[in-house]
Amino acid sequence: MSQFLDDIYSPLDVKQLSIDQLPILACDIRQRMVEVVSKNGGHLASSLGTVELTIALHYVFNTPDDKIIWDVGHQSYAHKLITGRRNEFPTLRKHNGLSGFTKKKESIYDAFTTGHSSNSISVGLGMACANQLKQEKNKVIAVIGDGSMTGGLAYEGLNQAGDADKDIIVILNDNEMSISPNVGALSAFLSRAKKKKKMQGLRKEVKDFLKAIPKIGDDVYHLAKRVEESFKGFITPGMLFEAFNFKYFGPINGHRFDRLIDILKNIQRFNEPVLLHVTTIKGKGYEPAEKNPVYFHGVGSFEITTGCKRCEENLLTTYTEVFGNTMILLAQHNPKIVAVTAAMPEGTGLSGFSSCFPDRFFDVGIAEGHGVSFAAGLASEGFKPVVAIYSTFLQRAYDQILHDVCLDALPVVFAIDRGGIVGEDGPTHHGVFDFAYLRSIPNMVVMAPKDENELRRMMVTAIEHNGPIAFRYPRAKGTGCKLDVEPPTLPLPLPIGKAERLTNGNDVLILAIGRTVADALEANKRLSQQGILATVVNARFVKPLDSDMICSLAVQIPKIITIEDHVRQGGFGSAVIECLQDNGIYDYTLVRLGIPDLFVEHGPQHTLLEKYKLDAEAICQAAKRLKFDI
Repeated sequence: MSQFLDDIYSPLDVKQLSIDQLPILACDIRQRMVEVVSKNGGHLASSLGTVELTIALHYVFNTPDDKIIWDVGHQSYAHKLITGRRNEFPTLRKHNGLSGFTKKKESIYDAFTTGHSSNSISVGLGMACANQLKQEKNKVIAVIGDGSMTGGLAYEGLNQAGDADKDIIVILNDNEMSISPNVGALSAFLSRAKKKKKMQGLRKEVKDFLKAIPKIGDDVYHLAKRVEESFKGFITPGMLFEAFNFKYFGPINGHRFDRLIDILKNIQRFNEPVLLHVTTIKGKGYEPAEKNPVYFHGVGSFEITTGCKRCEENLLTTYTEVFGNTMILLAQHNPKIVAVTAAMPEGTGLSGFSSCFPDRFFDVGIAEGHGVSFAAGLASEGFKPVVAIYSTFLQRAYDQILHDVCLDALPVVFAIDRGGIVGEDGPTHHGVFDFAYLRSIPNMVVMAPKDENELRRMMVTAIEHNGPIAFRYPRAKGTGCKLDVEPPTLPLPLPIGKAERLTNGNDVLILAIGRTVADALEANKRLSQQGILATVVNARFVKPLDSDMICSLAVQIPKIITIEDHVRQGGFGSAVIECLQDNGIYDYTLVRLGIPDLFVEHGPQHTLLEKYKLDAEAICQAAKRLKFDI
């Protein structure tokens, strides 16, 4: 039983505790987080690392009047526990339960809905300007990790905030990690702060020595101090942020309540841009997470005592693993293949590739737009870049895809992981817009595999294609199908724009794409038992569609169902309707199964697929309505 947490209903209760009692509350919070995440899964390491910072912020500032914006939001579990959601916390990431990120509709203490990185400073500046216009004195605090500082949007926010001279506090949570260890010059620059403690000890010794010199000691000391100030930027990262007109403080230990609270009270008095640099340990307080923060960044259920993953009956290989293994095989055959990812070598399955081909692997940090333009540069010089990014994050690079890749038809391959409904991470992470935002761009080819074999064939197809091409695949285990050919033999490529007819029947035409092909085949099996015969087509390509097959079948079987793990607007079903219209075919009835015009909530994949009628049963019901004109 917790000593203090069970009596915390709001930040006002936290303020009633003494500073000496706060470490006990922090222990209570960590224990509760580990207990819940071990069952539900979630972003554990990042939340464990910000417990003291979270408590200190609510202890000093007057939330919710003062606004805290948690960049990304996956470090907000402690924030949820002390802002009135303690009793609901066991529902974290469950369907109809608490979100794994901050969410405005969930609590007045959630100042902004989050899920993607690097936007907190821009959002916070907007709020600070609104305060000024409303003549209000509330504080705005943006908490941003050093990983999110690799995103260019953070510097756009810093640039305007410093120039506008607005009342905003930025807290840089520096744990040397985003999801994986940080990369790039910024990470190296921030790491200079780790040397500052040694420098402070040396400074004191020099000060004492100089002041001891008879008669001229004080003058020599003050001269030395001025020289030191002019060079301080070479010792600490303060120079970078002061260049943006921020007052810089730190770095300080982000796990020391006395120091945190003291400095937060001091900077609370400023009415200008301030940046506080705190250093924390990702996974703090739970040994397995401290030892392996990458694994515990976003973790499934696990055993608390060991930190080991709970046993699963389904041991099938995931699509991500198939992608990663095939990338290594392809790169062995083709020295021009390079891999690009945005701070997610583990999540995208490229860790093995990075070990096998370190000179051909590029992690650009949380900077998807830059990553795509970087890949365009590689492609323009004769290389074959494969850009592996989650569907939801690739949205952030739309302009670069259009302008830097597709305009000149550069041969960049987009490997789009987490396509479709992803589950418990919710609306900011479902990859349900990629068909729509990619198929409208000239020169782009868009594919989706029905199983592991087809994913491998699409990868070969993409490497051989001389232009922009994308394949999207789900966050899921594979089907368990036997590989057509075993490594080191490469599978055959697919003919661009050619679909695959899987069954024959004259009652209903079912056009499926990607993950939904398996559901279409299952629906066909059930329908045949009820006397309804369906033709099932694996479309394979959203762009270009196999218009010859689709149009000829639509004339023969004018009762049509399209099924996709994607929004209906602008998706695969829309492409089919456009295809029929363009080819002068009007005499048909078509039902589009897909996600309606809304943001899908969080919850288990199977629950959401059933709710939004994206499973075999939904296809069966649609087929019966068409067959009997219901």
